[in-house]
Amino acid sequence: MHPRSIRFRLTVWYAVILAAGLSLFSVLIWLSLRHRLMEEIDQDLAGRASQFERYFASESTHGAAGEQLRDELEEFCQALPPSSYVEVRGANGFAFHYPVSAQKPEPTGRTLRRQFTFNQEVFDLEIAAPVANAEHTLDLLRFLLWSMIPVVIVIACLGGAWLSGRALKPVNDIAAAALTISIENLAERLPVPATGDELARLTEVLNSMFARLESAVKTLSQFAADASHELRTPLAVIRTTAELALRRARTPESYRESLQEVAAEAERMTRLVEELLLLARSETATADMPLAAVDVREVLADVCGEMRTLAEMRQIRMNTLPGGVMIVAGNRPALHRLFLVLLDNALKFSRPGGEVVLSVENKESWVSVNIEDFGVGINERDLPHIFERFYRTDRARAAGGHGLGLSLAKSIARAHGASIEVQSTEGAGSKFRVTFVAREARPAVAAETSRVPSTKI
Repeated sequence: MHPRSIRFRLTVWYAVILAAGLSLFSVLIWLSLRHRLMEEIDQDLAGRASQFERYFASESTHGAAGEQLRDELEEFCQALPPSSYVEVRGANGFAFHYPVSAQKPEPTGRTLRRQFTFNQEVFDLEIAAPVANAEHTLDLLRFLLWSMIPVVIVIACLGGAWLSGRALKPVNDIAAAALTISIENLAERLPVPATGDELARLTEVLNSMFARLESAVKTLSQFAADASHELRTPLAVIRTTAELALRRARTPESYRESLQEVAAEAERMTRLVEELLLLARSETATADMPLAAVDVREVLADVCGEMRTLAEMRQIRMNTLPGGVMIVAGNRPALHRLFLVLLDNALKFSRPGGEVVLSVENKESWVSVNIEDFGVGINERDLPHIFERFYRTDRARAAGGHGLGLSLAKSIARAHGASIEVQSTEGAGSKFRVTFVAREARPAVAAETSRVPSTKI
């Protein structure tokens, strides 16, 4: 096992915890047994002392005294367990100890001392018993425990290593399967184990990630193909025009016409490249698009001023609402681009002499911007696809453009945490609605949807 592998670390932690648990268990077992053995010895000594006192009182009552009393006491002590030690000393000089030639037990033995009174004479009684047998039992238990713990730990480590390897085998299988997936076969998925545990959940999450990656790669591939297709046409026109102009000598007017055609196609390519760059930048991290407090009404006013000339050329009225401050957290240049795309789209598909209505609603914690036209509308078949890159309806193809404007608008809205929706009826017009989270929640007010008197711009 590799020292940094999860299997190795699990085995080590298992061994450490098991060793600590077994050590604590062994210590508790040894202490419990020692306490129990010592308690039994103390209880036995207390029983011997009580029996000795009763026998001493009984013999003394029957007239035994002096040597006769010592003989009776010695006979009584002979019935006690071997290695017992008894000593009695009276206040008037009486002394007895058993066995006569024995020394007092070692200090490690258990000793009981008490006093009793008989015939108004105080006697000191001391009874002792060795604990060698108990100590021997405890030593044997300690030896067994400390000798068996390493064996148990080794066996447990081997079993833990086997179990951890078996438990982590699905992880190795997932890793091996993941290594086989590359950009060429993103459609493949990892096998989901039928266990219903965390590994199955992890596999499902990874498969979901692969599905998103596959979708992203397909989108990028389609994006590159569409961009190449869009760029190929103006490049072909430029090349063909230049080749035709170079085949033979021409008049200055003919060269001027060729150069004008080349300039027009170059301008078309420039717009396309700029839109592609804006779309790519709008989908970068939020750090590249710093947000601040922005009044959307001011942004709409700037956009209307910029589109004034186009509206005059098409004889379209732009109706805006009066009003107060509507603050959202946004990037002013990006919001300007967002509303410019939507307003340009509304003007482009409005009928001459028509109107475009711009309104702002504020309800509690959200702010919505509505741009409504009453032009040709959008076919129900095309409505789900208008935010896709390079998607153009038949009317949009006739009006020019590259099909990137609404895709860019949606990308900017998403970067601001906003939603963009569209309602459209073919032949009756379209209404685009962008909803932001307000910077500060305000009390609900009536939706400001009333129009000001129409003013021709």
